[in-house]
Amino acid sequence: MKLLYATVIAATVLVATPALANKDLATKSGCLACHQADKKVVGPAYRDVAKKYAGDKAAEAMLFDRVKKGSAATGGNKWPGPPIPMPPNEGTVKDDDIKVLVKWILAGAH
Repeated sequence: MKLLYATVIAATVLVATPALANKDLATKSGCLACHQADKKVVGPAYRDVAKKYAGDKAAEAMLFDRVKKGSAATGGNKWPGPPIPMPPNEGTVKDDDIKVLVKWILAGAH
């Protein structure tokens, strides 16, 4: 029985850790200063981004480019409200980290 509990706990930690790690990465990268998972702050809520691009096969590459280069360099504001450009993260956030963040956002930032 102890082995069963240990297995369940280990599986839970393995499943939960990437989501927590990605939120930590978003915090460390400065993303959460303007975005939240479930509500608009300065930029759109990550869950709204996930809904908007659900099923769009080109979304991951486009969002990677947008996060890296900023919104002004990649087509401007695509959300309702005043145009507040997202600054570029090139040179401040590693490409591999941007890829992780974009996948996390498209998965709903859970």
